[in-house]
Amino acid sequence: MNFLSIFDKVSAKEFFAIDSWFFFSSLFIIALGLVMVASASVAVSDSIHGHPYFFVTRQIIYLALALIVGSIVVHLPTSLLHRWGIFVMFFSLFLLVLVLIPGIGKSVNGSQRWINLIVFNLQASEVAKVCMVVYMSGYLVRRSDQVREKWSGFLLPLFLSIIFLFLLLMEPDFGASVVLLGTVMAMLFIGGAKIYQFLLLLLGAFVALGLVAISESYRMKRLMNFIDPWADPFNEGYQLSQALIAYGRGEWFGLGLGNSVQKLSYLPEAHTDFVFSIWVEETGMIGGLLLILLFVVMISRAFKIGTTALSSSRPFSGYLCYGFAILIVAQVVINIGVNTGILPTKGLTLPLISFGGSSLIITVASLFVIARVDIENKRITMAENGLGEREKVEQNLVEGA
Repeated sequence: MNFLSIFDKVSAKEFFAIDSWFFFSSLFIIALGLVMVASASVAVSDSIHGHPYFFVTRQIIYLALALIVGSIVVHLPTSLLHRWGIFVMFFSLFLLVLVLIPGIGKSVNGSQRWINLIVFNLQASEVAKVCMVVYMSGYLVRRSDQVREKWSGFLLPLFLSIIFLFLLLMEPDFGASVVLLGTVMAMLFIGGAKIYQFLLLLLGAFVALGLVAISESYRMKRLMNFIDPWADPFNEGYQLSQALIAYGRGEWFGLGLGNSVQKLSYLPEAHTDFVFSIWVEETGMIGGLLLILLFVVMISRAFKIGTTALSSSRPFSGYLCYGFAILIVAQVVINIGVNTGILPTKGLTLPLISFGGSSLIITVASLFVIARVDIENKRITMAENGLGEREKVEQNLVEGA
């Protein structure tokens, strides 16, 4: 079989006809991400690499790679992703095992989460999250009756999730574990699982994650410091207290782009996990709300595209959009919750905004898949409208005869 035969070409006209709210909100968020990486990384880039634009230059390269990957993904029909679901799931499991092998997995700050691909470090958990969405979308189509009516259909993906969680916690990556489990639970609920099953699962997840949280002393310290960061503002509570200071400096309208004080080596991870704090310091509460609004628009339109796919009897495509939207929602909520002190501190980036190659490439690729679903929705609508017009002409000819 010719390799190129798997692609279904999307014309430029079709691509630029996708949902305009989804397209422009995604574009604005990506653009703001570049601006904020450039601003928030100046001090740390200069101190580590000797010039202020190292990280933003890398982010531009990552974005170029993301667009290349996205331009390939958008030409893949969703039916092909449906057939590949089980394969991509096993591929992501392979990566999660591979990253734990000494000499292959790269360790940073005590966490072994990355595989060195020379151009960038691939974070296996980022791949695992989207692969799980692809697999779960196919599972909900194949086993729809079992998910709705039998415990076996409900529990099988949970057993698979436990394997993923075990490997993620070996790295360790507690944040990715929470996001992956939450996404699987939400997709099962959307797929028709009974409410009492969902509530029991929710209770079990809280208990399990609670036990995981207290099993390590550093996680307990994070929990205690999140409750009262000012109890130890120069040690364990330092990061969160500095983030809260950034909000205080920003007030309503901010200090102006580039004028953050906290990014000058006061707030650790200012260009990654805590970039939202720097954004609010520079643009104020108004800027923070504007960014949240952009995410709301993008995610709500992704849900709408998914709903349209479901209504046109394309459940896999619909679940795919829902799953990717839920992934982004979970990461946005957790990151902003951590930045504002609502949730315990954990290493989870803000999608499309924080510095990082794996997160940017995977998230942009997900957006291109959603765009592909919208293109297929429009193709079906055009075909149905065209068929309707032909039927009307034929009926008029019959009546005229």
